[in-house]
Amino acid sequence: MKKIAVVLGTRPEAIKMAPVVQALRESNFLTPVVIATAQHREMLDQVLDIFDITPDFDLDLMRPNQSLSELTARLITSLDECIKKIGPSAILVQGDTTTVLAASLVSFYHHIPIGHVEAGLRTHDMKNPFPEEMNRVLTGRLAHWHFAPTQSSADNLLNEGISADTVFMTGNTVIDALFDARKHPAKVVRQLPPGHRLMLVTTHRRENFGAPLEDICNAVLTLLDNNLNLQVLFPVHPNPNVSSVVRGKLGQHPRVELCAPLDYLSFIAAMEAADIILSDSGGVQEEAPALGKPVLVMREETERPEAVDFGVAELVGTNSAHIVERVQRLLDDPSAYREMARGASPYGDGKAAQRIVEVLESSLAMAESNV
Repeated sequence: MKKIAVVLGTRPEAIKMAPVVQALRESNFLTPVVIATAQHREMLDQVLDIFDITPDFDLDLMRPNQSLSELTARLITSLDECIKKIGPSAILVQGDTTTVLAASLVSFYHHIPIGHVEAGLRTHDMKNPFPEEMNRVLTGRLAHWHFAPTQSSADNLLNEGISADTVFMTGNTVIDALFDARKHPAKVVRQLPPGHRLMLVTTHRRENFGAPLEDICNAVLTLLDNNLNLQVLFPVHPNPNVSSVVRGKLGQHPRVELCAPLDYLSFIAAMEAADIILSDSGGVQEEAPALGKPVLVMREETERPEAVDFGVAELVGTNSAHIVERVQRLLDDPSAYREMARGASPYGDGKAAQRIVEVLESSLAMAESNV
């Protein structure tokens, strides 16, 4: 059996790599070796428990208030030692985190082919999102296999000169994970009073720290003032740049429920219970359309334009007045709401992980026969 090192550090990475780990477990030729960097500790562990994944190596690299430079240096050193011990035939990374960039560099230094799951996403602005766009672009230059979730992502790679025979349009593994998670018993979401509507709000992006986050909170307050039947559920990211502002601005409002970040199953239940989702999360942009929920994206650019093109997501930025206008439209206009809530998803059919493993099996078997 050929060993495939699966590197993950954050909750979104674990969600999107869980189906790949499962597909590797079912392979007769490949076997997964899971490395957790624990770039996010508690949120990562929640997801690993749900999908019954126990890391073979847990590097536990999370430290309070560490800089990107400190994290990157520690990731490279720790991953280097780990890869030496494993001796994998290939390494898999997912997405755009600092863990992804560090693992890609270590893979390159050891001449080990790397597969990039969710490859080809681009805003074409290296500062937005920061540092994720840079992480994606550099990983794209180092990867051996590019597993693009959509045709537009594949086109981005081809336009950058990536060889067509290394680009595979697989769909997004987040849909695989979503379909699997919905088989689990549903978590209870607090019942709303009759006639009330629920808005789910999440924000964690670095570019929204400071004034943009204050504007987001002001928009939420205005919407609550204008709609007495509106309830807000706001899972608050533990980063103090987020939590201090959100709790200070919204913590005393009787129709705002602030809570710790929800585990994956509870968050899916919250999305299903919500009427409108207001978020800056990449994963939510992919999950909400599949659940038939309108998502308003609090960012100026998105590397996931497909949902916007489908009309099931909308970029609204962080300007308070604009957020209020676009949310109010959905609250007041049933036809506009129905159009965004029609359940169309451009992100796949739930078989992305299977396609990824099939590519790895074929490629590594061919490489073995040529030795």
